[in-house]
Amino acid sequence: MNTILVVISLLVAGNFGRIYYKNSQVPSLGVTDGRLAAISKKPNNVSSQIDVKSKYVKPLPMKETLEKTIQAIEAAVLGYGGGELITKTEDYIYVVFSTRLMKYKDDVEFYIDTENTLVHFRSSSRAGSSDMGLNRKRYNELATLYSNY
Repeated sequence: MNTILVVISLLVAGNFGRIYYKNSQVPSLGVTDGRLAAISKKPNNVSSQIDVKSKYVKPLPMKETLEKTIQAIEAAVLGYGGGELITKTEDYIYVVFSTRLMKYKDDVEFYIDTENTLVHFRSSSRAGSSDMGLNRKRYNELATLYSNY
């Protein structure tokens, strides 16, 4: 019986260690040729630049100007809460959100495509496989906050 408990404890500790390691790894993100980084096959991400229906979210429309678009994105992120602004350029915003309880990190990107007057969106969990729909829920809430700005 003690052996089984030790094995189970080691498996649990190993799994937490793996999740901690994955959560601390910063992925290679950004915009290349007008495209955000590809998302994985895992169900824990969404993007406006993918053809997979279950992972697709609509790009947001730009506001009247680039400046107003950036302000609206920042206001939406602030209103949503829990995000840390990592990178901001003239057409790109990268924010890391952490879940409250387990402190899992999710990478969220906004790419402002001025040529097509769209704001592309990508949200992906660093660790685990399922996000229980959190990235899609976050997109929906951010999109609502953005549209109300």
